[in-house]
Amino acid sequence: MAKHTGTPATAFLAAHGVKYTEHFYDYVEHGGTAVSSSSLGVPEHEVVKTLVMETDKGEPLVVLMHGDRKVSTKELARVAGAKRVFPCKPEDATRHSGYLVGGCSPFGTRKRMPVYLERTILDLPRILINGGRRGYLLGMAPSEITRVLSPVLVEVGREE
Repeated sequence: MAKHTGTPATAFLAAHGVKYTEHFYDYVEHGGTAVSSSSLGVPEHEVVKTLVMETDKGEPLVVLMHGDRKVSTKELARVAGAKRVFPCKPEDATRHSGYLVGGCSPFGTRKRMPVYLERTILDLPRILINGGRRGYLLGMAPSEITRVLSPVLVEVGREE
């Protein structure tokens, strides 16, 4: 498999002095974090998914969640001060983020969007998070997310 580097996400991280490792796997359509964690031999809980969502007013936001958890959109809406929050259509997620679904990274997005980070991600020693392409994850300390994105810490994760 060809190595893919040089994404808007990696350019953003380099500009902010973030140290990361690159991890490649064979992307599977709709495979999600179960495929990437299995391919890379890491617990799915340590793979952080980047979800682009919208409020009922059409305002985009990013949620960073453990791979083995789902987002309580009701709780997220409450925290975000919205009536409702729901996942974007794939074309809207691409328009907001600049990335294809399955390759969305919270770093180097096309639009600046509020970022909500599941608080317990910060308890992990290391995470894998999308690097801006399908089949391409970056390993880093979770504290780097708080340093470069200043996310709102939330507790909206639920068991899958």
